Amino acid sequence: MKKNLGLIIVLGVIALAVFWVIGFYNSTITLSEEVDNGWAQVETQYQRRFDLIPNLVNAVKGSMEQEQEIFGMIAEARTRYAGATTVDEKVGAATQVEQGLGRLLLVMENYPNLKSIDTVQNLMTQLEGTENRISVERKRFNDKVKVFNVKIKRFPANMLAGMFGFEIRNFFEAVEGSDVAPTVDLSTE
Repeated sequence: MKKNLGLIIVLGVIALAVFWVIGFYNSTITLSEEVDNGWAQVETQYQRRFDLIPNLVNAVKGSMEQEQEIFGMIAEARTRYAGATTVDEKVGAATQVEQGLGRLLLVMENYPNLKSIDTVQNLMTQLEGTENRISVERKRFNDKVKVFNVKIKRFPANMLAGMFGFEIRNFFEAVEGSDVAPTVDLSTE
């Protein structure tokens, strides 16, 4: 009888361990998918931004022929983003787009006649809304990455995480230098 009780206890412990491993794996897969979905939402907002940018650029291009450098910078960043394969590459390209947009908006401040064009105003409003959406989705993405990373870093889950191929995910972080406001010199020397 003692042998049977000992065997039942051992089998019970093994069963609990198996259920815990299955639970860990399934919940970590769910979190991983939430991180991927969060990044997809960020990319959706980037795509909205990329769809608006050419319209804005075309609306102001005729009045700002001397600003071709900015238009080229934005176009190059869009192309770089389209060719990016990793989250880090996409973050870098998105930051380059943001820098170009910042310069474009700064230059537009110096062209009061552009502000009165309804098309430009409408596109600017849509772009501002999109930038807000991007900010919200980035925060949500980072929140999901945090939950995922904490789960796979905690003991004893950290031992299983490596066995199942779960790796730390990168947060969305601004590229170095993006905190410096662009300068635009419109002086004609």
